[in-house]
Amino acid sequence: MDTVLRAVAIYLFLLLVFRIAGKRPLAQMNAFDLVLLLIIGESVSQGMMGDDFSVTTALLLVSTLVLMELGLAFIKQRSKVAERWLDDAPLIIVEDGQLLEDRMDRARVDLEDVLEAARASHGLRDLSQVKYAVLERGGTISVIPEKSSG
Repeated sequence: MDTVLRAVAIYLFLLLVFRIAGKRPLAQMNAFDLVLLLIIGESVSQGMMGDDFSVTTALLLVSTLVLMELGLAFIKQRSKVAERWLDDAPLIIVEDGQLLEDRMDRARVDLEDVLEAARASHGLRDLSQVKYAVLERGGTISVIPEKSSG
């Protein structure tokens, strides 16, 4: 039972840490982020396993983590509040070519991120060509261009 409680505690802790970190950093992993993720994985595995490195304990941990994920998915289906907290909601960060800086600061997104998405998705060069830019739940930026006249 101790193994299950350790797994639940670490799962909830990591969920909270990654929720606080925000969705944008997770969408754009670089080499540093990958190394950090591997170190975190190794660190928490030792905390979950304790002194028992048996196959049975490993299977119990995997089962616990999968059940936690299924349980949270079930809760998200039943509760919009839980879904919003766990997955967040899309966030408009540019409207009619104007940066919504307070939202961008909160989401840790900058002008270059928006312009990169605008270039990649529509070949836009300038912020004035952007009707809306939306930071999606997964951390990507969707751009809706201004309608061209003519």
